[in-house]
Amino acid sequence: MPHQPEKFMRRAIELSRQKMEENHGGPFGAVIVKNGSIIGEGWNMVTSSADPTAHAEVTAIRAACKSLGDFKLEGCEIYTSCEPCPMCLAAIYWARLDKIYYANTRKDAAAIGFDDDFLYHEITLPEAERKLPIQRMLAGEAKTVFDSWTKKTDKTLY
Repeated sequence: MPHQPEKFMRRAIELSRQKMEENHGGPFGAVIVKNGSIIGEGWNMVTSSADPTAHAEVTAIRAACKSLGDFKLEGCEIYTSCEPCPMCLAAIYWARLDKIYYANTRKDAAAIGFDDDFLYHEITLPEAERKLPIQRMLAGEAKTVFDSWTKKTDKTLY
């Protein structure tokens, strides 16, 4: 099947509009494609599901993983109506997608009140300079669990 990136991006944009108008959340949509077929669709459901992680890309990843029965999306591409925020970008990397296509930029999102640029900047700062206080504690106790993981013989690596 010929590669049809515009078709898939239009579907992501359509989802962003439709689900925004239905008050599911912000104006964001995403689709995941494998071998020329959509295997997962997602849209922003932050407000409708009371879940701050329910961004379009994350919900599309969840749908695609469920469709394939796997946590890896190698061989897949994501089409998203907006440049992914840092959380979504990390999720895309963790899911091992092959390529990202996006329409609106993070600057476009900032112009309508979704300031992902703040997060992009924040993660580059040393911990002590970030707006959100962060403190390490009980490292020794937590390390024992990591040590157990290294010895576990029936683990699934990811």
